[in-house]
Amino acid sequence: MDEKIIRFYEFGSPKDVLNVEYKSIKPPKKDEVLVRMLARPINPSDLIPIRGAYSHRIILPTIPGYEGVGVVEDVGSLVSPNLIGKRVLPIRGEGTWQEFVRTKAEFAVPIPDSIDDFTAAQMYINPITAWVTCTEVLKLQPNDILLVNACGSAIGCIFAQLSKILGFKLIAITRNGNYTEDLLNLGASYVIDTSIVPLYKTVMELTSGIGADAAIDSIGGSSGNELAFCIRPNGNFLTIGLLSGIQVNWADIVNKAKVNANMFHLRNWNKDASLNKWQETFSHLIKLIGEGKLQLSSIDSKYDLLSIKTAINVVETKKTKGKVFLTSY
Repeated sequence: MDEKIIRFYEFGSPKDVLNVEYKSIKPPKKDEVLVRMLARPINPSDLIPIRGAYSHRIILPTIPGYEGVGVVEDVGSLVSPNLIGKRVLPIRGEGTWQEFVRTKAEFAVPIPDSIDDFTAAQMYINPITAWVTCTEVLKLQPNDILLVNACGSAIGCIFAQLSKILGFKLIAITRNGNYTEDLLNLGASYVIDTSIVPLYKTVMELTSGIGADAAIDSIGGSSGNELAFCIRPNGNFLTIGLLSGIQVNWADIVNKAKVNANMFHLRNWNKDASLNKWQETFSHLIKLIGEGKLQLSSIDSKYDLLSIKTAINVVETKKTKGKVFLTSY
């Protein structure tokens, strides 16, 4: 039996290099589960590697997609058959932009019936990154001031909600006024629209000339550097993304801005976290979502894998109101 997959053989524009293909379905190894995928969001973190930003650690050809939700169809000989039929997030296995995904049973996160497919499908990359950076990396305390750029994004909205949950103060930074009201309603203390006011001057006014305690950069380049200079001396600068495709000037940030600068990669946290810590983190987020304290992106539109190029075009050219999903129903 064959399954549909999305694969690319060279780096480039996603709409040019992604191909729909078919391959035979491999049975799970003894410690694995085979998951029939239902839904997967298209995230910036899925598209950036396709363009070649991390080409040094990607072996071509490959299947993209870091997250999604599905149903366990088969299990290996060492795995409980009770998992069959359960909805799970198949994490840290194969790329999710295919109809069936294999992963180790210990990395299949069970999802309660109270959480719908489209919420579940986006419960990994952004929520885990936001939670870990706030609680473990930056160790934000109540009333600490955090700056986040590109804050109209899906992960920016999560940071706004975490500011209410954890008690830190978020200064959200955007490039237009489209997200101001939403971010304030979600929990941001202040929203800076850089199309109207200068970033550095406004941050200094809001912090009585001291600067923020920490900043999270998703853009890189000159935007990331400007953000770093808005932090108080010996504060913390953390980069979690590279939307511009350009690295920040690390030497300037460390030597001139005088802040502690680091990069966060979820794959490194995955590698270092114990299985108990990993499962505990997911359980905490599932609880927050189940209690309605944390809401993820709404659905903008849904496309079959066969319509991958249309879906990519929507993501890259349209002002979406939520996430675009690849579905297999």
